[in-house]
Amino acid sequence: MKPMIVFVTAATADEATRIARALVEERLAACANIVSPIVSVYRWEGQVQEDREVLLIIKTTDARLPALIQRVKALHSYQVPEVIAMPIADGSADYLRWLLDETQ
Repeated sequence: MKPMIVFVTAATADEATRIARALVEERLAACANIVSPIVSVYRWEGQVQEDREVLLIIKTTDARLPALIQRVKALHSYQVPEVIAMPIADGSADYLRWLLDETQ
């Protein structure tokens, strides 16, 4: 298993917390940080939008990623939620071992 970091934006802090708790409780993620507020500028349905959102920074593994994506989609209020994953190239060995242990 390889450690991953996943970014998900949410409409509200309550929604972000609900998603984070579900992912950690279900061992799809070891940890989720909630960063608020952020301002997102994006194009949606032909219009440039600007909204305050909440950012989730989620730590998981490549093995858990498909289930995590499906769970985020099921819990999220957006029609097309942002779910972007990147591998963690390196880090504290103790932390990465903990991350792997918590997502098994």
